[in-house]
Amino acid sequence: MVRETMTDAQRAAADELIAGPRKAVKGPFIPLLRCPELMARTGRLGEYLRFDSSLPPRVSEFATLLVARHWRQQFEWHVHVPLARAAGTADETIEAVRLGLRPPAMDATEALVHDYCTELQQDRAVSDATWARAVAAFGEHGAVDLTALVGYFTMVAMVLEVARTPH
Repeated sequence: MVRETMTDAQRAAADELIAGPRKAVKGPFIPLLRCPELMARTGRLGEYLRFDSSLPPRVSEFATLLVARHWRQQFEWHVHVPLARAAGTADETIEAVRLGLRPPAMDATEALVHDYCTELQQDRAVSDATWARAVAAFGEHGAVDLTALVGYFTMVAMVLEVARTPH
C-alpha cells in the first residue's frame, strides 16, 4: 500500500510499527494494514512475544518454527530459521522439524518446547504433565508466554495464508 493512499489511521499504525524493532511494514502486517487498529495491537503483542517475553530467544524461535511447520507457513519459516539458528538451534533439529519429524538430538528444553507446542497444536490442550514441565522450566509466566506465542504465530500464519503472502 502506498503511503499517500493510506488513511490517517493506517499511517499512524504503520509509523508505530516502523518505529519499533521491526523497522518496516512487511509480512503479515501488509494485509493487517487493512485494519489498522488490529495491526497496531497485533504489532504490540508480537513485539512483546518476540522481543520482551520471559522466554529466551532459543525457546521462542524454536516454538515459532514448530508453529510455522504445523501451518506449512513458508514466509514465517524462512524469516525465523536464521533467527533460530542464531539463537542456538542446531541445523539437524531445524531440518527434522522442516520434514515434520521429531528431532532426535534435542536437549531437554527443546524436547519440552517440542512436546508443548505439538500437544497444543494437535490436541488443542497440553497434558497436566507437560504443563508441569513447562512451569518447572519457565515458571507460570513463561508457560503462559509460550502458549501465547503459539497462539500469536497461529494467527500470523492464518493471516499470511489468507492474504496469499508470497513465500
